[in-house]
Amino acid sequence: MDGLINILKPPGMTSHDVVYFLRRLTGVKKVGHTGTLDPAAAGVLLLCLGRATRVIEFLSGRKEYRAEIAFGAKTSTGDSFGEIVYTRSTGELTPDGFKRVIPYFTGEIEQIPPMTSAVRHKGVKLYELARRGLEVEREPRRVTIYSIKLVKWDLGAGKNTAIFDVSCSAGTYIRTLCTDIGDRLGCGAHMSFLLRTGAGSFTIDNSYTLEELIDMSHAGDIHKAVINMDELLAGMPAVMVRDSAAAAVKSGAKLYAPGVESAPGELAPGQMVRLKSSAGLLAVAAADYTEGRLIFKPVKVLGE
Repeated sequence: MDGLINILKPPGMTSHDVVYFLRRLTGVKKVGHTGTLDPAAAGVLLLCLGRATRVIEFLSGRKEYRAEIAFGAKTSTGDSFGEIVYTRSTGELTPDGFKRVIPYFTGEIEQIPPMTSAVRHKGVKLYELARRGLEVEREPRRVTIYSIKLVKWDLGAGKNTAIFDVSCSAGTYIRTLCTDIGDRLGCGAHMSFLLRTGAGSFTIDNSYTLEELIDMSHAGDIHKAVINMDELLAGMPAVMVRDSAAAAVKSGAKLYAPGVESAPGELAPGQMVRLKSSAGLLAVAAADYTEGRLIFKPVKVLGE
């Protein structure tokens, strides 16, 4: 079984827990996710099975989230599970004030990874150090936040939260974003809820719950939840390879014009394409020109 399943991860499970669940359910040993989701968070978790694990690097890293930010308290972990570092009044906060700080956190920005992250420090994951009660200096990382949109403002009468949508690059920490927004507003804040609503072209609307996958497995229909590799890479132009050249491509050899059955026009040097034959998807390759001739260099062989 080779392909991707869009899973709706429930809160309380780690991303690895879901990987283990799918291995047991499908019997496929090689399973990998395309981006960790916090244990307390819910939402889209993309899992690749079998040979599809080879194409993870070619999938879009863009993520979409709906987050709840709680104002007035900064915590040690950036979420509601940490110890409170300090509390401040939220009496002066307004929706307009929140919107005014948004430009400081859109575009390419720097974030310091939280100690609860899987980033490694001298070979050890930060969250493992945090469990030992240790905190180390972390290098800032550059990420891109494409947009932040306020959805709901709920301050007053004992409430101190707001809900916002964020679209961002892979590697963005929403808990850090909430903490930084709180610092900018001067009242402190932390992330109190997180839902990943999309990853690349996949959305929460077409995800499967674990219960649905179990039912599909019992009915012998779990293959219906699997998106094949050719569909996953549909954003890349397709180059049809003559059957006589397929074996060479599967061995990693460059593909020259005599082995090409058809190809789209005007491919730029370095552009990634799918190499396909009548037998199916063979490889991901980069277009190149040698002495004016178009050739294709396999970057990742995907055939059996």
